[in-house]
Amino acid sequence: MRLALLLCATLALTAQTPAHRAVAAVLDDWHLAAAQADEVRYFSHLAEGAVFLGTDATERWPKPAFQAWAHPIFQRGKAWSFKATRRVVTIARNGEVAWFDEDLATPNLGPSRGSGVLSKQGGHWRIEQYNLSVPIPNALMKAVKAQIEASTHQTPATVTPK
Repeated sequence: MRLALLLCATLALTAQTPAHRAVAAVLDDWHLAAAQADEVRYFSHLAEGAVFLGTDATERWPKPAFQAWAHPIFQRGKAWSFKATRRVVTIARNGEVAWFDEDLATPNLGPSRGSGVLSKQGGHWRIEQYNLSVPIPNALMKAVKAQIEASTHQTPATVTPK
């Protein structure tokens, strides 16, 4: 049984291309930069037109707005800590675009999920969009939906934080 698991793990690792590993390295370093409060490194992984979608329905952050919002947090010396526990990366046929989804362990949010898109720019992978979410178990959805409806009546798609 152990040998079968080892073989499966080895096959899974060898199936990843250098592009898959490069995308994973960017995402891992991006998360690490936040945990280390390295603001310059963190935002260097985002493309100029990047958008960060937060867990709140009002959080659609174009890079400059996200950077302005996050700056005081990074200045405190500790931002946030996300650790990928599972990740699937897909590379487009042209090798210039990748998309992914990942499960995250986070001290503040608990189990979370991230997904997004990267593009290759000047030989470097840059994050174009990142969508952070907190998966809700189906059994809890009705109660959570009622709480959300009771707490807000905003139109999420049109609200951009300042």
